[in-house]
Amino acid sequence: MRRVFPLLSAACRVTSVRVSSAPAALVTEPTPPEPVPAPAKGRRLAWLDALRGFAALCVVFDHSSTLVLQHVRLDVYQWFNAGQYGVFVFFLVSGYIIPASLERKGSVRGFWVSRGFRLYPLYILGIGISLLAWKTGLGPIHGADTQLKTWVYSLPFMMSNMLDGANVPNVIWTLSFEMVFYFLLSALFTFRVHRHSGGYALTAAIGALALGGILPMQGLSHAMGSRRVAIIADAALFIGLALAVSGRRVPRMVGGALAGVTGLTLLLFNTSYPYKWSGLTILALMFTGTMLYRAEQGEFGRRKAAVIAVLVFALTIGAGVWHSTAWHLYGSYQRQFDLQWMSSLVLAGATFAIGMALRHRTVPRALAWLGLVSYSVYMLHPIVLNAYRTVPAFDRPHPFPIQVLLAAGILVVVLAAASLSYYFVEAPMQRVGHRFARMLQGRFGSDAITDSVAVPDAPAVAAGDPMLDGTPGLPDPAHETSEQAHAHRHDREEQHGHEHRGHEDRGYEQAVSRDARHGS
Repeated sequence: MRRVFPLLSAACRVTSVRVSSAPAALVTEPTPPEPVPAPAKGRRLAWLDALRGFAALCVVFDHSSTLVLQHVRLDVYQWFNAGQYGVFVFFLVSGYIIPASLERKGSVRGFWVSRGFRLYPLYILGIGISLLAWKTGLGPIHGADTQLKTWVYSLPFMMSNMLDGANVPNVIWTLSFEMVFYFLLSALFTFRVHRHSGGYALTAAIGALALGGILPMQGLSHAMGSRRVAIIADAALFIGLALAVSGRRVPRMVGGALAGVTGLTLLLFNTSYPYKWSGLTILALMFTGTMLYRAEQGEFGRRKAAVIAVLVFALTIGAGVWHSTAWHLYGSYQRQFDLQWMSSLVLAGATFAIGMALRHRTVPRALAWLGLVSYSVYMLHPIVLNAYRTVPAFDRPHPFPIQVLLAAGILVVVLAAASLSYYFVEAPMQRVGHRFARMLQGRFGSDAITDSVAVPDAPAVAAGDPMLDGTPGLPDPAHETSEQAHAHRHDREEQHGHEHRGHEDRGYEQAVSRDARHGS
């Protein structure tokens, strides 16, 4: 699977929130809502949930088809890599909505608190279950036991894929790229240069084409030693983030720059998987998503955005096709890789474009729910598949009808495990994160950065990529659906003393539409 772009994220949730037509000032706490009719369900940004849910299924198919449905996989993978495609879709969605979260809050501290409580609980759970499975003979830990100290040093900032640590579970390599994107966003935001998304996307795509063949894999680790690089990087990221969330202008800028430069340096010169040009390709896709969000909000010309998006996809396609020739693959294998790379990028872009075109349509509840639990699906499905491999009755050839039944059974188990982890780990910890953010604001005051350009109400989405988050004090728009909204209503009743649900629901919807911004 090291040649496959599996993922993440990961997770797409649902509930869409209608975007206000008037610009809103940056705030870190919701203003008292006016009673208004609640928007119809499915009318907010549930299309992102649909994309994330579908991408999650593609990733599960990518990994499970090595065990069952092998003939289907053989036919499909002649030209298309489902896992790679799913990851590309995830990164586009993440890029679309995550910067809106930071800008809508106006608070670097609030952004990182919400990210931390969104990502780390399940990250820790996934690592813990993987270790337990390894101890009981139900799965591997990909060499973490042979490079224990380096692996431990790579864990604090989810940078295992860039600090020569083992990816445990193996799918967490994508979180390293997400974290670098967050570091860069924080730096760009503190320096007030975050709105040039189209330029950043184009620069990264040009870099992937121009530099993708010469960038080193694990270059810093080879030159300095893996453990030393990990210790230096951890220290730089810790100091950088501590300063970035301090609330003071100069330390915040210094910290943002330190974290951003550290993350970008690791991405360029110490990535261990999958390809030399992968990091810049991923950044290009994520900033393309951000650019499309700005175009949707009227901050960027739509025609210009469309032209840049086409150029980005053309350049990143060219990067993969050109630089992969250095592998000197046998003719048919080279053609297969080229087809997979091109089709995955083209179809990911087309999928995102179709999602945007249909963004006002009602999204099926099943896809909305799948988006809600997609981060859990992403993190837990490799553990389920590892356990499957240890059962002799399963891990052997089967007739096609039996394979279909086994594939369905795997999916049911994965979704059941994801549901449990979401409702008993993810959702409760997100509520703790909201309360913690309010506590920090009460203790240290607001650290909101005033923007010279009015920020439109950010779309609040229920998306679950490891990367979407919510405004402190509000339901996480990255995950919100009717099920989770019910839990959050209890918190609002305690705070505001709402006496009946009708008024409370209207107040909730208005508060989210004003203040939620929404992985990942």
